[in-house]
Amino acid sequence: MANSVPMLVDLAQTMAQDIAADPTGPADEHPLFRRPGLTMACLDRNLTVQQGNHEFFGRFGGDTAQPCGRPFTDLVHPSVQQPLLRKFAGLTEGKRDRFTSEVLAVGPDGRAFTASLSACAVRSGTPDVSAIWVMMASDSEPVDTDVMPSRKKMLSEIDARILEGIAAGVSTVPLAARLYLSRQGVEYHVTCLFRKLRVPNRAALVSRAYSMGVLKVGMWPPKVVEDFVK
Repeated sequence: MANSVPMLVDLAQTMAQDIAADPTGPADEHPLFRRPGLTMACLDRNLTVQQGNHEFFGRFGGDTAQPCGRPFTDLVHPSVQQPLLRKFAGLTEGKRDRFTSEVLAVGPDGRAFTASLSACAVRSGTPDVSAIWVMMASDSEPVDTDVMPSRKKMLSEIDARILEGIAAGVSTVPLAARLYLSRQGVEYHVTCLFRKLRVPNRAALVSRAYSMGVLKVGMWPPKVVEDFVK
């Protein structure tokens, strides 16, 4: 997949330049838009999917969930959403013209797959970004979805706070004092977390939580994504 990244960068940049040069022309009539094997989509400044090519709908459309009108970040795994949002922000804020990234994307069936993503800003003759062009080349083999499930409300409020404490390195006694629980109460919830995330110890619990996107990436102190809290 690494060899595909320079190609994606060049193609995405070409597409973005062509759309900027002729903003009145529909993007889906561009020759690159019909190129087989590449997943392509056009996003607005809010990262909402506006249009996609046949490959894009094949990957993300499914029978019931049409991706147009949805946030693009809904189509990637929670564990990569925040880093990807920061990179997109660099485009919309004018700090960069393009970026490339390895992402975990999620199809309509919930199965995750790895992909190389290239995104370019479209400016249409003005300094402000009017749209973002995205191209993806994916591996053919899906990632084990048991390791990367979709979001669901799997934690109670107290579970979330205990997980955040463990991820921050807080031991049982001060964690119990912070949450007004007994030591045995904390250990009970920790054991429940082990079962829910199917891990044997605290280190694995934190690692698993980050890999599933339960804990926000790049935030200190650690914070659980609210979508996972009941």
